Amino acid sequence: MRRPWFATIVCIIGFGLIIQAEIAQGGIEDTLYEKGVITKEEWLKTKADQERQEAIIQSERATTEKWYEKISIRGYTQFRYNYMIDDKKMVDEYDSSVGNNKGFLVRRARIIISGDLHERVSLYFQTDFAQGTGATGTTLNNQNFAQLRDLYADVFLTKDKEWRIRAGISKVPFGFEVLQSSQQRLALDRTDAINSAAPNERDTGLFLYYTPTETRKLFRSLIDKGLKGSGDYGILGVGVYNGQTLNVSEANDNKHVVLHSTYPFELPYGQIVQVGVDAYRGLINVPVSAGVTIPDGGNILDERIGTHFVLYPQPFGFQAEWNWGRGPELNPAGTAVQEGYLQGGYVQAMYKWDNVIPYVRWQEYNGGKKNRINSPFNVVRETELGVEYQFNRALELTVAYSWMKRTDTINAPYAIHDGQLIRFQLQWNY
Repeated sequence: MRRPWFATIVCIIGFGLIIQAEIAQGGIEDTLYEKGVITKEEWLKTKADQERQEAIIQSERATTEKWYEKISIRGYTQFRYNYMIDDKKMVDEYDSSVGNNKGFLVRRARIIISGDLHERVSLYFQTDFAQGTGATGTTLNNQNFAQLRDLYADVFLTKDKEWRIRAGISKVPFGFEVLQSSQQRLALDRTDAINSAAPNERDTGLFLYYTPTETRKLFRSLIDKGLKGSGDYGILGVGVYNGQTLNVSEANDNKHVVLHSTYPFELPYGQIVQVGVDAYRGLINVPVSAGVTIPDGGNILDERIGTHFVLYPQPFGFQAEWNWGRGPELNPAGTAVQEGYLQGGYVQAMYKWDNVIPYVRWQEYNGGKKNRINSPFNVVRETELGVEYQFNRALELTVAYSWMKRTDTINAPYAIHDGQLIRFQLQWNY
């Protein structure tokens, strides 16, 4: 029984001695100076050495900051309602609340985790909690499922971060609005002509980007100033990716290759312009329904070239994209999927007046829909007139009127419908 008490007393005494030693060390120079043992110059030098040592310790603590202390969480939600005026059979694959017997819809519910894991490695992780699935059997719970949208690492090859490799699930760098976040876009949905090149905008692969330091700052300022920028995907880029679209298993040994170029610059009077050209090529494996044939085991050429022009709204703005190519499409008889020609694009005008941005956009597309079973031929003619009002940085409302002519690419026999609708979207950012 005596040994535990003895050990405790020894520990208390030792702890006290350590504290006294620290106190003595902290004030010994002052005592020596007061007693004249050391000169004032020696005392000042000792103090300077102590401050320098403390600065080194603080610097080491800063550089050893944990990676999770540099991670940020943000996101946004889009809440919609569409009112069909005439053709209730209208179907829009980009918005499941368009059509008959529809109601309110959470179109997007995004959570984004991003930050630097190291001075040469950064993380981007985005999930959408508003994904839907087809109702089967007695299963009615088919909305608001979580699905991975982005998961990639940027590996910086140079200290100035001008060159980087992006590995994982990320956007395919083709066109402007594919890269522009839905959080930034004026019109409620992307256009069929451009988005059909990369449905859901993303795929799994490796991409190399180059962005000069000053251009990276310009990309960032376009977002910060509310000018509806696309973000930084480099002024030059090249990538290799699966090509079967987002969250779809690879179905052949062929890989898609994409070449990306875009360049923003400032005009003499201060307005910013961005121009670019993109192209990709690969083979895509198209699933077909019973009775529909397809050559070469389902693998069909998928290639496009596109160009874009953006005059950022300061206050007047103009945006246009067009692309041409070849891809899979269902033949007119509906019996076989074949390689066919495609083309389409859009033009959009807008005007930024403080927190109000009215816009008008016209789009058209003629070509196959490669991410749908049988890749049905898609005809789209649409005009959208709308206005976005930003209450503050956290809340904005968009109201639009649309004249639509589009193919129902979901349900055979893929009929074409004409209709008009009034659209509402409330978005909150966090």
